[in-house]
Amino acid sequence: MTATPAETETDWLRLDNQICFSLHAASRAFNGVYRVVLKDLGLTYPQYLVMLVLWEQGDLPVKKLGEQLRLDSGTLSPLVKRLEAAGLVRRERSVEDERSVRVLLTEEGTALRERALEVPRRIMRSTGFDRAEIAELRARLDRLTSALDAAAATEAEDSRD
Repeated sequence: MTATPAETETDWLRLDNQICFSLHAASRAFNGVYRVVLKDLGLTYPQYLVMLVLWEQGDLPVKKLGEQLRLDSGTLSPLVKRLEAAGLVRRERSVEDERSVRVLLTEEGTALRERALEVPRRIMRSTGFDRAEIAELRARLDRLTSALDAAAATEAEDSRD
């Protein structure tokens, strides 16, 4: 039995057919696992992301850090302040441009990297995916993000016209 056009259109509005909901549910599930795994490090998931960028790239201006993490300064500033209060980073005004603030790892923040090495392994075990499956999923999600960024830019342009 084939579906009528009305039934097909209605099916598109079913929650379990929404990719956005699947991504939302997966994100919430990840956050739950990360909450437990990161507890030993004393970090929240967003704080962990900040530390990952700093461990990889070294000290950065807050603006660049926000660009890397796709976070605005209103969200990022409180994260950095909490990391600073925990002794993991310090903020320093740029000598060249006093409007710019750099975020630098402290010795304690640098040392935390060693303890964090187990986090990706624990997350991978939690997913049940192997490295190849994770790489494939990441590639698809990166492609999805690029497509959605392009679509959002197009929609923004169209709404200005």
